[in-house]
Amino acid sequence: QVQLVESGGGLVQAGGSLRLSCAASGRPLRTYAVGWFRQAAGKEREVVARINWANDNTRYADFVKGRFTISRDNAQNTVSLQMNSLKPEDTAVYYCAAGTVLIGPYDYWGQGTQVTVSS
Repeated sequence: QVQLVESGGGLVQAGGSLRLSCAASGRPLRTYAVGWFRQAAGKEREVVARINWANDNTRYADFVKGRFTISRDNAQNTVSLQMNSLKPEDTAVYYCAAGTVLIGPYDYWGQGTQVTVSS
């Protein structure tokens, strides 16, 4: 099993940036596909970005393309989400998750980190 802990959330003004980090313990994160998901209040959880384990192939939701970047640091056993040009509608709890394949299902989840973007 792998345990995941997110960090880096906070309050930022619209147009600003945040970098979220997903730290893993228990197993090397490089052996998993990793995804970032988010859930805003009153809404369903949605996928934001994913990165494959084999070739670092990435996928992004249309609403973050060009603004967010997912990346791995295998030495640190982390996956990060660089978020630029943040908008108030990006406000949500962000979760990282790990699974066997990019398309899911994702079996292991972190506890989430709150991102709030003020207008």
